[in-house]
Amino acid sequence: MFSSEERDRLRSGLLEYAAKDQRISGAAITGSAAVEREDQWSDIDLAFGVSAAAELPNVLSDWTAHMYQKHLALHHFDVRSGEWIYRVFLLPSTLQVDLAFVSATEFRALAPTFRLMFGEANEARQVPPPPTGDIIGLAWLYALHARNCIARRNLWQAEYMVSGTRDNALALACLRHGLPAAHGRGLGLLPSGVAAQFEGSLVRKLDTAELSRAFRVVVHGLLSEIRCVDEELAGRLQEVLIRLIETPI
Repeated sequence: MFSSEERDRLRSGLLEYAAKDQRISGAAITGSAAVEREDQWSDIDLAFGVSAAAELPNVLSDWTAHMYQKHLALHHFDVRSGEWIYRVFLLPSTLQVDLAFVSATEFRALAPTFRLMFGEANEARQVPPPPTGDIIGLAWLYALHARNCIARRNLWQAEYMVSGTRDNALALACLRHGLPAAHGRGLGLLPSGVAAQFEGSLVRKLDTAELSRAFRVVVHGLLSEIRCVDEELAGRLQEVLIRLIETPI
C-alpha cells in the first residue's frame, strides 16, 4: 500500500516531468486532490493539454514508457471520453495513476475538480449529466433480460441483469437528488430512505427463487424512482414491468 507522502512525491514528479515536456501546453490536478478532499486511498489524477493534436500519439507513447521505466507500472488501459484520452496505470504499490491528454484547443475544466498548475486552459465547460430517459431505458432493458435469464436458469447472467437494473435505478435516484450518477459516486450521499428501498434487492443465493425475490424488489424500486421524475412515463411502463415480476417462471 502506498503512503500519502509517496503519492504526493509521485504527483509532483509527474508535474515536473510535464513542465519539461515542450509539447505540453498546460497541466492540471483533477479529482479529489483539486478540491482538497483526498484521503489515504485516493489515486493520482492529472490532465494535460498537448500543443499540437498531431503529437498526441507520440506524447502518449513517451509518457507510457516513462510510467513503465521510471515508475514500474504493471499495466495500463485507456478510457476515451469525447476528445480526451484517459490512460490509467496500475503501480506495484496499488496506486492508480490517471493521466488525461487532449489537444490544447480542448484543454479545459469539465468539472469543478480541476486546478490548473501551469500553462493555459480554455473556458470551463461542464459535462451535462446523462438524460434520465436514457437511464430509464437502460433500466427496463436490464429488467427484460433479468426476467429472461431467470426463466432460462442462466443464474449468473440473471444476477448480472438484476444488478444492472438496480444500478440504473440508483443512478436515476442520484440524478434526482443532484448527485453524481456515474460509477456509484453519489450512492453514499443518497437519503437513507431512498437507498433503503433497494437493500432487499441484493442477491444472496444463486437460485431462481432468490433471484426472483430480489428482482421484485428492484422493479418496485425502479418504478418508484421513475414516478419521481416522470409520472406519465411511469404510468406507461408500470403494467409491463409488473408483468415481468408476476408472470410465473
